[in-house]
Amino acid sequence: MSIIEDNASATVRTLTIDQKSDWVDLVNRAVETDFYHSWHYHALAKTGTPLLFVHQERDDFIALPLLKREISKTSYFDLHSVYGYSGPISNFTFANIPSKLRARFKNSFLNFLEAENIVSVFSKMHPFFEQEIVLEQFDGLHDNGKTVAIDLRNPIEIQRKKYRQTTLDSVKKCRKMGFQIKDCSAQEQIAAFTLLYQQNMHRINASEFYLFTEEYFTKLLNTDEYLAKLILVYDGDKIICGSIIMCNNGIIQGHLIATNSQYLRYSPAKFLVDEVSLLGRTIGMSYYHLGGGLGFKENSLFEWKLGFSDLTLDYKSWRYIANPIAYNDLVLQTGNSIDDKVDFFPLYRMSNQ
Repeated sequence: MSIIEDNASATVRTLTIDQKSDWVDLVNRAVETDFYHSWHYHALAKTGTPLLFVHQERDDFIALPLLKREISKTSYFDLHSVYGYSGPISNFTFANIPSKLRARFKNSFLNFLEAENIVSVFSKMHPFFEQEIVLEQFDGLHDNGKTVAIDLRNPIEIQRKKYRQTTLDSVKKCRKMGFQIKDCSAQEQIAAFTLLYQQNMHRINASEFYLFTEEYFTKLLNTDEYLAKLILVYDGDKIICGSIIMCNNGIIQGHLIATNSQYLRYSPAKFLVDEVSLLGRTIGMSYYHLGGGLGFKENSLFEWKLGFSDLTLDYKSWRYIANPIAYNDLVLQTGNSIDDKVDFFPLYRMSNQ
């Protein structure tokens, strides 16, 4: 790492998805990062135009990946993060980023927001990283509750002692019934998981955003930027549960999961989580991040995840209003109230129907 001087000259640039090698190089040089920051994951995004804002001083940098969206019938834009946990990255650990580098990043980013006519920025932060050290110099840090993780550095016996009794009973029952997991990559297995996943999404009336296609899953799994696996649970030759997991920087992300509705009473997803925790140890992972509740509330999904571990992490988002006058006008035009306390950002994109 180089030493940043007071008169350090900065290079400020915005990478697009066409600049793959530069994007990949920066992510590879970052100390605290996850697959959510990767070029490949952003290349699959459909809800905006991917960009990577970079403030660099010699070999040191702070960068922030985002998706840029037009605001309909205006000359304005806003920025939001990909599905998952992203936030800024740096060649320093967040705790060791020099204050002068953070301050100059802030100035560069504010200049970028003004030049690009950006009204607001929304970024979901990564629970494992202290990204708030970079973003607390702005307004807009928001507590979103907690997520749950399993510490894979513990022996499996210690891990299972933390299971809720109902969770442990379900795992044992699935094992007794002869369910098996397989690490899968064949196209017909990806197709089968896609069907299972889409059936789950229809069952819970999920929005169209979550109806990922076979093509999407195929691309998601095929990259050398991170280790992605499709793990399926079989009852004989029948697929009854599955999950796409991402392994990067010592962390397994339980990215997506689905269960055959006919097998819900057996809770094969609990069996899958237990088995993935074993797999994670064999490939050198330290944590298995299960995520939070639906809408990041401490609801039944969150309680389900707490059945595996008492390790919880604070989860935050960054909700920054770059142009307050334009933001307020846009909210009023939608018929929403600027004083609305609903947990939604930006308010002008919330339907009031």
